[in-house]
Amino acid sequence: MNQVKKSVSYCRVSTDKEQQDKSLSRQEEELEQMAEELGFINQKTFTDRHSGFDIDREGLLDLLEYVRDEEIDAVLIQDETRLGRGNARMAVLHLLEKTNTEVYSHSDKGPIALNEMDTMLLEILSIVEEYQRKLHNAKIRRGMKRAVKKGYRPERNLKNKGNMEGRERIEIPISEIVSLRVKGLTYEEITSVLNGLGHDVSKATVHRRYIEYQKKQEG
Repeated sequence: MNQVKKSVSYCRVSTDKEQQDKSLSRQEEELEQMAEELGFINQKTFTDRHSGFDIDREGLLDLLEYVRDEEIDAVLIQDETRLGRGNARMAVLHLLEKTNTEVYSHSDKGPIALNEMDTMLLEILSIVEEYQRKLHNAKIRRGMKRAVKKGYRPERNLKNKGNMEGRERIEIPISEIVSLRVKGLTYEEITSVLNGLGHDVSKATVHRRYIEYQKKQEG
């Protein structure tokens, strides 16, 4: 039994002038027809009236979130400039590549044809992101080692003993921030330790919470 292939359509015009309404309607009609021809079940259509050089587009952001959550197989566009122009275009292509979502264009009558430079840039972005992830994990390990060396015992602070990453914890534990700070860890190291325990927290937030704690103590 063949698995149903799911797609979404993305239509964009550069301005909010009424004359562009026909262009949006035409794009949507063409993509609906293309989805049918390619055997996709089109789940939703996202639209924007915005410059392609800007990444902050409501329709595009909704699309990226939908694609991630609904495991969409392909994004259908009229032509590759609809996704964006310049660096914005490459950023969107990279994000879609991360979710294994193909991009089909009406002008290409199938998957978009990336040139050699596009392919190379996407490969570079993937490599850089992988090394950023490795660097982040290395910081977590280093912060955790230093904390343990200072006498911190993370296993005593986990809500779920069976989940060594502590990912069920949502609120940032001020007691652990204070404890680690007292042991001499930097805000960056404390952030790394909390990240390792499953807390999605930034260094700025750790610093702010600690300052708030100090003010309360002084008050």
